[in-house]
Amino acid sequence: MSTDFDVLVVGAGIQGAGAAEALAKAGYRVVMLEQLGIATGTSSRSSKLIHGGLRYLESGQFQLVYECLRERRWLLENKPQLVHMVPFYIPVYQYSKRPAWMVRLGLTLYALLAGVSSGYSRFRAVRQRDWKRLAGLNCDDLVAVYRYYDAQTDDAALTRNVVESAMLEGAQLICPGSLVGAELTSSGVRVDYVADGQLSTLRTRALVNCSGPWVADTNSRCTPPVPLPPIDLVAGTHIQVPLSLGEKIFYVEAEDGRAVFVMPWQGETLVGTTERNYFGDPRDVQPTMEEESYLLRTLQRYFPQARGLQVHDISDSFAGLRVLPQMAKSPFARPRETLISCDNEKLPRILAVAGGKLTSYRATARKIMKKLRPTLEADNAGADEVVARCANSSLSEKERNL
Repeated sequence: MSTDFDVLVVGAGIQGAGAAEALAKAGYRVVMLEQLGIATGTSSRSSKLIHGGLRYLESGQFQLVYECLRERRWLLENKPQLVHMVPFYIPVYQYSKRPAWMVRLGLTLYALLAGVSSGYSRFRAVRQRDWKRLAGLNCDDLVAVYRYYDAQTDDAALTRNVVESAMLEGAQLICPGSLVGAELTSSGVRVDYVADGQLSTLRTRALVNCSGPWVADTNSRCTPPVPLPPIDLVAGTHIQVPLSLGEKIFYVEAEDGRAVFVMPWQGETLVGTTERNYFGDPRDVQPTMEEESYLLRTLQRYFPQARGLQVHDISDSFAGLRVLPQMAKSPFARPRETLISCDNEKLPRILAVAGGKLTSYRATARKIMKKLRPTLEADNAGADEVVARCANSSLSEKERNL
């Protein structure tokens, strides 16, 4: 088969970067097509955390938490310049939706899933006499404070690092470049795209759609499109305020019971996130005034020194988009596992990847590799068979000429 590449990956967010890295390391010819820039979408607008997802235990997503904690361990060991452990504090008040026993139970399960071999798997209750040292935390009606450890990162820097790793392994990057259309053929996938103002064509054995909130739009440009399950785009906003609370992350409840992080970022404090359904163009997603006020009120509820801040004092705010399965449940309660759809379960040529966590990008890449391996190996076997036939044909011709 004559193709320009083995795999085209559409999107250079963390999921596309991880897929390209894994495929390139396996020896495949890989090209990435990115319309805006590396990590310009959701992969630079997350909560900047590498974590198991303590709150996912509430909805019974134990496998997801275990997978993320396993990936956290690998990232801490292999990318210490980008991923580091930080103490997290969970204050429990008389009016908290989650009582102290529930928090303690959740932390116990979290520690067990992290593994006893992990040096950071243990948690403890902070002594009452030490509460006043917790960055000015409101102690009125405070019942307990628990400390555990999770990791923080620069999400955009991590994504760039993974793209660079993929390119060192031989992957190519077309950026900016926009997909015009992709058509399944008898020998692979024909791809038309625009880059530098010119329409170009390439041929690839397989296409992996990792375009994040554009996943449905990209899928509609493929012929045939894969059977993508119903999905929603869910916007999440963060605000950054000119206040320093030290090198601690606080895990608090908002007025409606949602879990919100209050964390150090760029010498100030980052607060997030919210969750609301979004129906517009992904390029246009922006924080709303209601979200900014909601997050500021949450911060002020727990830190009295922030009560003089107004919305106009916010240093920065940003909104990102999650891709979640369409359900009647609130976004907070929906499963966060990666959804991978394909055109053919046995020998897929086109894959669409929806959702996924920053922490578990390598696990998603392994799942993509597992899906594609039969196709890529079958193609290689077919190529070997062609070479063998040509060799036999050539030999017969020589024999005839003797």
